[in-house]
Amino acid sequence: MTVLVDDPIWPAHGRLWAHLVSDADLEELHAFARLNDVPARAFDLDHYDVPEEMIPRLVAAGAAPVGGKELTRRLIASGLRVPARDRRGGH
Repeated sequence: MTVLVDDPIWPAHGRLWAHLVSDADLEELHAFARLNDVPARAFDLDHYDVPEEMIPRLVAAGAAPVGGKELTRRLIASGLRVPARDRRGGH
């Protein structure tokens, strides 16, 4: 399994946000998030929303930085991707 984090390009709440995903297993993603103090409330069906300032710590802990297109491609390939039409309220 690889945990991936993309570029923080999503503005919300006065900050930029990125996505933290697994390319294989949600349970391992949740374990990685817990170990790195990512709040459970940040989980959105197939990814965690993480603020820009958290990214260096996540990368130091083993998350692989990738561009947004690569993150999406690998999430789809994993079978874990939840399509936008199936999200609560969109994203």
